[in-house]
Amino acid sequence: MPALISTRLLLLVGESLPIKRFLPTSRTAWLNSSVRFLSQVAPDHASLTLSSPGFKGETETSYKTKSNKLKHWNSSSEASKKKAKAIGINEVKAVGAKKTQQIELGPFAAKSFSELGLPPLLIERLENEGFTVPTEVQSAAIPTILKHNDVVIQSYTGSGKTLAYLLPILSDIGPLRNKPSEGDIGAEPGKKMGIEAVVVAPSRELGMQIVREFEKILGPANKKVVQQLVGGANRSRQEEALKKNKPAIVIGTPGRIAELSAAGKLQTHGCRFLVLDEVDELLSFNFREDMHRILEHVGRKSGAAMHGPKSPIARRAERQMIMVSATVPFSVVRAVRNWGCDPLLVQAKKVTPLETISPSQPVNLSRSAPSSNPNPNMVQGAIESLPPALKHYYCVTKLQHKVDTLRRCVHALDAKFVIAFMNHTKQLKDVVFKLEARGMKAAELHGDLGKLARSTTLKKFKNGEVRVLVTNELSARGLDVAECDLVVNLDLPTDSIHYAHRAGRTGRLGRNGTVVTICEEPEVFVVKKLQKQLGISVPSCEFTEGKLLVTEEEKLTTVRS
Repeated sequence: MPALISTRLLLLVGESLPIKRFLPTSRTAWLNSSVRFLSQVAPDHASLTLSSPGFKGETETSYKTKSNKLKHWNSSSEASKKKAKAIGINEVKAVGAKKTQQIELGPFAAKSFSELGLPPLLIERLENEGFTVPTEVQSAAIPTILKHNDVVIQSYTGSGKTLAYLLPILSDIGPLRNKPSEGDIGAEPGKKMGIEAVVVAPSRELGMQIVREFEKILGPANKKVVQQLVGGANRSRQEEALKKNKPAIVIGTPGRIAELSAAGKLQTHGCRFLVLDEVDELLSFNFREDMHRILEHVGRKSGAAMHGPKSPIARRAERQMIMVSATVPFSVVRAVRNWGCDPLLVQAKKVTPLETISPSQPVNLSRSAPSSNPNPNMVQGAIESLPPALKHYYCVTKLQHKVDTLRRCVHALDAKFVIAFMNHTKQLKDVVFKLEARGMKAAELHGDLGKLARSTTLKKFKNGEVRVLVTNELSARGLDVAECDLVVNLDLPTDSIHYAHRAGRTGRLGRNGTVVTICEEPEVFVVKKLQKQLGISVPSCEFTEGKLLVTEEEKLTTVRS
């Protein structure tokens, strides 16, 4: 009978991944872990999760390990002083609630970056760039990451999530880091450690934006510490730069990172940090094969176990995973549990063990989704991704008048940085032509443009040379223009998640922002549906005599509700 079970198990594994992936690294790991086979497709996510076709090795970690990692948040608590005991599954759930309460007692309202444990050189660079007070999510995430926890950072778009993981990484890597301790590998001054951090982004735009954030904090003299590896750029030049500059941090798209890794041009086995930005997007089927390679090779150093768990080499082999997204459906929770070690969900003013999240429980806890919503987890995430200071409107017009309505909308709101979204790339050029013909500076941005053309367009937009940037869904996640004060939907988004990501291009970092959806009469019911699902007010408006006027009928409806 045991032989029959083993045969079936091997057949299941052989259909998805190489069997060597699931072999234990040591007898101890084999004896002290229980292995589960996961073959489920997330019902609440449109794409397959990377945890679907694999084993979850060493997932049933003892409660003692988790308790030791979490007790830092409340050292004065009597519960954290007691020794952890072997407990059953029911007791894990009961104690898990207590752990959550302990974590939530942490100080999450820092008034300066110096309170978060960052090194002096890094704080000085932040002040030079005008960063003095951390946002709520930064106050929660930075100390949590500095304590070497695997985390999922979830907060609304534009809340400062990039700095929330960038700063802890630069605290440990590069010229602004804390002084290395004795016995630490790399403590010798000037010694190159190789690639120590890999940041993966789903799009070229987002990847390049993250690179610019790192370069801004590092300063012009230290730009070589970071290198971008995005698709669409010259691969040979990227390989030469890797060899010549020997960067400590690489940032890129899954395809290019996996491609260079497979070619032996990118050595990442000793990597200490693996960041997955927009992790919900990286779960999509298109990235599946590349993400498998990245997860297998980044921070996986063979033979580290032979040196003992306390040795510097073993410490280097234990990568720290940081995952970031504005929305965290349960499919992400399930995948992250498989990838990380006791991961924590970090939100503004809240840090929660991911083990306490169940499929029936909404991941995002600070607002509640409408009960009539058919898929509360996904829409709950969309609600959380919306910046809080946004005003939403919709305007009804005929198809042939949409561009003129857009122009009147821009003038009525006196918007200086406008992003207009459409669903089809072929229509972008026509809209730009019509706006330019009416004297309004506009430009198109889409995936078919070359890297240089895209960079030039973005630069002109940020410099104010272009007032309206007409783009497609590609830029809903990758664009980060803090000054953007208006987002216009010339075409309706496909669902509430896409609406939230588009809307998140404005109202960033606490600024005010406006979202206007221009639609035809038969499309109004879609706007009403989005309004209901997201739990937001989207009144109807008109643009008359250079002003935005909300219709009286919609006002009354909003007041009554």
